[in-house]
Amino acid sequence: MSTSEQIEPPVHHKHPYHLVDPSPWPLVGSISAGLLATGGVLFMHGYGTWLMIVAVLMVLGTMAVWWRDVIRESIVGYHTKVVQLGLRYGMLLFIASEVMFFFAFFWAFFSSALFPVGGIWPPKGVLPFNPFDLPFLNTLILLCSGTTVTWAHHALINNDRKGLIYGLLVTVLLGLSFTCCQVYEYSHAAFGFRDGIYPSTFFMATGFHGFHVIIGTTFLAVNLFRAIAGHFTPEHHFGFEAAAWYWHFVDVVWLFLFICIYWWGGSGAPAYAG
Repeated sequence: MSTSEQIEPPVHHKHPYHLVDPSPWPLVGSISAGLLATGGVLFMHGYGTWLMIVAVLMVLGTMAVWWRDVIRESIVGYHTKVVQLGLRYGMLLFIASEVMFFFAFFWAFFSSALFPVGGIWPPKGVLPFNPFDLPFLNTLILLCSGTTVTWAHHALINNDRKGLIYGLLVTVLLGLSFTCCQVYEYSHAAFGFRDGIYPSTFFMATGFHGFHVIIGTTFLAVNLFRAIAGHFTPEHHFGFEAAAWYWHFVDVVWLFLFICIYWWGGSGAPAYAG
C-alpha cells in the first residue's frame, strides 16, 4: 500500500483548481521575516543576537510546517494538472528572480574588475585562490551532482524507486561535500571580508552561492525522505522536479563563478594555494 493510500483516499474534484484552506503560516512567516530583518540590522550594530536567533528559528519552523501542509495537499490529490502548471510557472519565475539576484553580484564584481581603483585587479596585496586547486575540485563535485540528480530523475520516470533513492542520496552527499570544501576554503583564505573591494565582492558572490547550495541540499534531502516514503510516481512528482531545476540552476551559477571570479578575476595576481 502506498503512502498516499495510507494517509487519505484521493480527492474527487468538481473543478481542476485548488482553493487553499485558511492558513496562519503566511502571517506567521511575514512576522518571522520582519523580526529576522530587524535582528540582523541590530546584530550588525553589536546587539540583538537573541532576537536574530529566535527569528531564524521562527522562519525555519514556519517553512517546515508550511511545506508540510503543501506536501499533504499533494499526497491527497489537490495538485491537479492545472495546479501543477501554476506551480511550474511559479518555480520558473522564482529561478528567474534568483538569476537577477546573482546578476547584481556579477555586475558589482565586473564593475570593480574592469575599472579598478589604482588600475590593478586584483588590488595590490590580495592573494586570490588558485582556481585549479580546491575551486576546481568543487566544480567537479557540483558537475557530478548534476549528473546524479539527472540519474535520479530518469530512474523516477522509469519507475525505478531504488535508482531514485540512490541517485538522490549521492546528490545530497555531494552537496554536503561541496559545502565542507567551501568552509575549508574560507577558513584558509588569505584575505578577509573587510579587506577591500575584491574580498567583499568575492565573498558576497561565492558566499550567497554557498547558501543556495545549502538550501538546495536541504530541498533534495526532503525529496529523498519523500522518495523513501513512496510519495512520488512517474506521473506525479513536481516536488522532485522543482528541486532538480533549482539544483541545475545552482550548478550553472557556479560555473560562471568559477570562470569569472576564480579564474579570470584572479588571473592578475599570484595565486594563493591555501
